[in-house]
Amino acid sequence: MNARKDYTRPLDIRNGRVDMGHGAGGRAAAQLIEELFVKAFDNPFLQQGNDGATLEIPAGHRLVMATDAHVVSPLFFPGGDLGALSVHGTINDVAMCGARPLYLTASFILEEGFPLADLKRIVESMAAASREAGVPVVTGDTKVVEKGKGDGVFISTTGLGVVPPGVNVGGANARPGDVLLLSGTIGDHGVAVLSQRESLEFETTIASDSAALHTLVAAMLDAAPGGVRVLRDPTRGGLATTLNEIARQSRVGMLLDEAAIPVLPQVDAACELLGLDPLYVANEGKLVAACAPEAAEAVLAAMRAHPRGADAVRIGSVTDDPHHFVQMATRFGGRRVVDWLSGEQLPRIC
Repeated sequence: MNARKDYTRPLDIRNGRVDMGHGAGGRAAAQLIEELFVKAFDNPFLQQGNDGATLEIPAGHRLVMATDAHVVSPLFFPGGDLGALSVHGTINDVAMCGARPLYLTASFILEEGFPLADLKRIVESMAAASREAGVPVVTGDTKVVEKGKGDGVFISTTGLGVVPPGVNVGGANARPGDVLLLSGTIGDHGVAVLSQRESLEFETTIASDSAALHTLVAAMLDAAPGGVRVLRDPTRGGLATTLNEIARQSRVGMLLDEAAIPVLPQVDAACELLGLDPLYVANEGKLVAACAPEAAEAVLAAMRAHPRGADAVRIGSVTDDPHHFVQMATRFGGRRVVDWLSGEQLPRIC
């Protein structure tokens, strides 16, 4: 029989590991929450010690809520980790609705035996991303599963935000003639995670683009009130799948300019080596927008003036197409259909 653990001592972060007691709701669970989670995420909502958070919402605004589960493997990769990714991903989902993110919740599924040092690293990265974005984690939950029945740690986050009056952004709003804008290079995140997972080495480091985009979105909306019709962050399935989703929702077609879509040379080379198409590789810090043609230049200028959109470009336009095809004008002067992603190129990427 195992010796009874002493939970009256401080957590042994350096050598300790998650055990079933940390999920049992008793002294061990309280210690883990107080010494690790509350210490990292510290804010007035958590200090109340309740099972939920009472929140203030600006009057006259519509609410947006988004939730996401994060199962990325490996947990740490160039340019980011599971913790920061779980914050950025949910903040961006809220922002793509034209909303200003206000609050986050977090739920952790921990596997018995997971090193406390790695958990601390993830939680502190998550807390730093939350503070940098100005969107606090106001409540959460922790569960522990038996060894072999999880994969280290999974994180689910929910975001709550508000849509200012007069803003109407949604996937069904694209119209023929609208301009398609992209905030920067594609494929960075997926290739960064894959290279770490498979221990691939390239001459130039490929880093994830994981970042919160809500301030970029705010700048775009301010630049041309009413001019931004659709916003989406091309995560799983990449840019190609995201544009097909919008085309189906809005019942339109799209025509892209292949030469205009930016891909870092090292990402392009890695994709060629691995047999991947950058159009279908996940991103975690980029957005695509459909804008009214008269607003496109103002929105593009605002994007380029923001650190998260410095490399923004115009990549195509929305067309009137009853088949809702996304097509590409190739570098060779022809056209090809950019179809939905079939299957899963890169599992466990976000």
